[in-house]
Amino acid sequence: MSGNITEQVNGILGINDSYEAPTKIMEILHDKERRESVFKKFLEIFDYDVSYDWFTDYFQDEHADRKKKKQDFTPRSVNTLITELTGEEYDGSHYEPCAGTGGMTIAAWQRDRIKHSPFDYKPSWYVYTCEELSDRALPFLLFNVMIRGMNAIVVHCDVLSRKSYGAFFVQNDYDDHLQFSSLNVMPYTDEVANHLAVTWEEERYEALVETPGIPHHVLYPTPRGEISDFTKVVYELVGVEVME
Repeated sequence: MSGNITEQVNGILGINDSYEAPTKIMEILHDKERRESVFKKFLEIFDYDVSYDWFTDYFQDEHADRKKKKQDFTPRSVNTLITELTGEEYDGSHYEPCAGTGGMTIAAWQRDRIKHSPFDYKPSWYVYTCEELSDRALPFLLFNVMIRGMNAIVVHCDVLSRKSYGAFFVQNDYDDHLQFSSLNVMPYTDEVANHLAVTWEEERYEALVETPGIPHHVLYPTPRGEISDFTKVVYELVGVEVME
């Protein structure tokens, strides 16, 4: 990330130094109106190219703990290669331990969404589970999945000991890939802990529920990969064969 972009990022976040970014981002994410304004500004400075992790260089240069946590980030090309090696038998669930700021998850999301016509693609067809220990990386990870309108479970935990400080359910409430996701803090219950295979080490995050009830698309889901009649007509007009 060039110095000019770093300055723009810090300016949008309203900080003077990059070390302030994790705390500021988490603060912004908890304010829906403010974060969506910030999201729109980020999309502008990165030319609406959401196919890769904008924060890899920013985080690694300013925040990575190489000494204690051995934090180094997987290159973009390797992220893409690994996700492309995923077999055809794929149920729409993606899991990334030690997710960092989410580079590999973004690569998987990019692979998934371009499989479908933009007229048909539904974010609900895919769920991304990310686990990360670093409390400095976690806000960037949440930012990345939310700005892209993903459905995701983000767990703040040690992937080996399974000790956790909290978990977030990120949901695209409108099942619309042009919308941002909501932020929900999952309750610190035994049921949630058992589902995530973690133990609560600390209740670090205050309760937050942004998703208003059960969305319509959850009650009445569209079958994954379904091709609409409209898309079939468009494909026929441009001479593209429809793969059922």
